[in-house]
Amino acid sequence: MDKKFAPLFEKVTLPNKVELRNKFVLAPLTHVSSNDDGTISDVEIDYIEQRSKDVGLAISAASNVTDLGKAFPGQPSVAHDSNLDGLKRLAEAMKKNGATAIVQIHHGGAKSLPYLTPNGDVVAPSPITLQGDEQHTPSYEKEEHHAREITPEEIEHTIKAFGEATRRVIEAGFDGVEIHGANHYLIHQFVSPYYNRRDDAWGENRLKFPMKVVDEVVNTVKAHANENFIVGYRFSPEEAETPGITMEITEELVKNLIEKPLDFLHVSLMDVHAKTREGKYQGEERIKLLHQWIDGRMPLVGIGSIFTAKDALEAVESRNVDLIALGREILLDHNFINKIQNGKEDEIMSEFDPYRKDNHDLPPNLWEQFNKGLYPLPRTDGE
Repeated sequence: MDKKFAPLFEKVTLPNKVELRNKFVLAPLTHVSSNDDGTISDVEIDYIEQRSKDVGLAISAASNVTDLGKAFPGQPSVAHDSNLDGLKRLAEAMKKNGATAIVQIHHGGAKSLPYLTPNGDVVAPSPITLQGDEQHTPSYEKEEHHAREITPEEIEHTIKAFGEATRRVIEAGFDGVEIHGANHYLIHQFVSPYYNRRDDAWGENRLKFPMKVVDEVVNTVKAHANENFIVGYRFSPEEAETPGITMEITEELVKNLIEKPLDFLHVSLMDVHAKTREGKYQGEERIKLLHQWIDGRMPLVGIGSIFTAKDALEAVESRNVDLIALGREILLDHNFINKIQNGKEDEIMSEFDPYRKDNHDLPPNLWEQFNKGLYPLPRTDGE
């Protein structure tokens, strides 16, 4: 290995004293490959074992905590005890080669898909109609659908569901959970003034729901796991909607989260060096601001457009990122980390070749999405 890349392979110790073997994280990637009932499929096991083999921390695909929260076809479920057998297989595959393995627990909220939920029911903090009309949107997201306002009783039930999902993850033998508070799903929606226009306590304090979910998960861990069980939280720092989440709102969120017994925070970005859109922090790198606000209380996981060994090194050397999550790149080349370790970083595949299935080893459903251009990736055919 070229010694300049050595910082990428330094160990990282989490607040709960768990040691990660390097600074690489497998991002929670939607693979649309679980069975229709949310149980784990054989093809999913093969895929996740390949992508987990060299990272320090491996995070599973977003897994719905209730049937009402299902947001993708082929989404894994942690909503029922009947999911446990498959989850045990998944944990074994992710941990097989030494990675620390955790499950991302998730509820789609307004972005749940009516054809996947009981009776086509979809809930959100406030009533909203969504239309998935972006250029590169999967067909299953293009249909307009309406979400009704979630009731206070259902809110309490959903908070409990995050706790029950955590219990199942513990029983399945995983090392932790990541609470999915990003990417316009339910927890994110409660934080957002665009989605959350309620006039009750859940709207007057938009941080109430995420904090209650964190507390429920932490209390479940205390009751059912040992002190080594990891709890992380993922969030999106800004949104394009108006009025939406701003960096000022995120500052308040982060300063509340660091008071909780969490082991890491994970920011969702398309570019790890992306800058703030507007407000008093306009033009400043989001990741730098977040690192300042966290103030060393817990590691920050960064992600976004890491396609080469140099990209990963620059992110770590900026000193604003403690761990580097690999998303699109580890889909393109599951040997990304191994190639850096063995001095073969020039052989890393950073472009998608639609004519070479053998290059990328993707599950069939995910290969189809790549081929349709549903992931913003450089391509070898120039498209």
